[in-house]
Amino acid sequence: MNKAIIRIRHIAFKVIVRVLPFPEPEILSGKGLSSGVYELMLKNNCKKPLIVTDKMLIRMNIIDGLIESLRANKVDYVIFNGVQPNPTIGNIEEGVKFYRENKCDSVIAFGGGSSIDCAKIIAAKITNRKDVYSMKGLFKIRRRLPYLVAIPTTAGTGSEVTVAAVITNENTHEKFAINDTKLIPSAYCLDPELLTGLPKGLTASTGMDALTHAIEAYIGWNGTSYTDKYAVDAIKIIFENLQRSYEDGKNLELRQEMLVASNYAGRAFTRASIGYVHAIAHNLGGLYNLPHGLANAIVLPYILEASKSKAYKKLARLARETGIADKSISDKEQADVFIGRIRHMNMLMGIPQYIPEIRERDIPYLADRIEKEGNPAYPVPKIFYKKDFEEILRTIRGEAVENKGIPTTIH
Repeated sequence: MNKAIIRIRHIAFKVIVRVLPFPEPEILSGKGLSSGVYELMLKNNCKKPLIVTDKMLIRMNIIDGLIESLRANKVDYVIFNGVQPNPTIGNIEEGVKFYRENKCDSVIAFGGGSSIDCAKIIAAKITNRKDVYSMKGLFKIRRRLPYLVAIPTTAGTGSEVTVAAVITNENTHEKFAINDTKLIPSAYCLDPELLTGLPKGLTASTGMDALTHAIEAYIGWNGTSYTDKYAVDAIKIIFENLQRSYEDGKNLELRQEMLVASNYAGRAFTRASIGYVHAIAHNLGGLYNLPHGLANAIVLPYILEASKSKAYKKLARLARETGIADKSISDKEQADVFIGRIRHMNMLMGIPQYIPEIRERDIPYLADRIEKEGNPAYPVPKIFYKKDFEEILRTIRGEAVENKGIPTTIH
């Protein structure tokens, strides 16, 4: 597909998004407010929600406050804890079966992006009797979902306000996106208390995931004044608070700031879209089961560097907005400062610089999938093709620095 056709598609999508109505969820935000979600259920006549979460959150007792408040206020519920880090079609089918067997009437998503994405598509399948893979792409969901509340326990995906859910086909290892405004939850709750036990590695990778959302939304073609504002505000909050939150995970104020930043980034990218960082991360996650936020964090500076010739003015503005660049230097130099700061943030938080798990024999296959996902779907500042992605993947793999003591695991 040539560049002219790709850009025409980008412009057409931008026009559609500008006129498309986006539902605005009801919001609970603040310390301990996840224990007030029962009020939303009662107000909306929801008698038996399916709680979608993962086994780790059950073991860590993070969900206890929500459960106790539902019990105390006589809201019946059942828990589906079969969500994997990269949720699969099989997870969704199991959740749908559990919902129907227990005669549920609503859904509460409790967890990170994986739990929320899984819950979205479980809810979509309840009212849209079609297979999960046929929902892939844009606007394939015809009927409204059951009442859905999202309670994020990480500050990364912003899935509580987005039109997207990312699912893995466990048979083909393809990670694919389902996008529809009907996937925006009916309500969400941002409770910083739920994040205080988040490990440092997850704090870092999910925070960098939110940063990736905001940057890709801002530097792409489809930004508007609305998305630019949310993206820039998210980036400023993350630059100010992520490392501090990483170092002081019990600080509720910092955790709340990061929840807000993730939410703002979600608002930006759900309208302005994402870019090649996500295309690469999705495919690395699908093939190697690499955590999404970690993949985004590692890949982000490489794509910014490769895109710099077309994006340096916007990157320079971000450097100025975040106060990290001297205004006396050129825009290209300011862009370099911005990219350098991201690399430095990764280093300080123990995020590796390379992904040596990438196998040479997989690179042509991965590059082909990345190109098919990214073109023309993502309104990127600079268009790449399969050969470009092969070169980028080899750089990310770290071929030129093998055996030089580069850290390869997050700690």
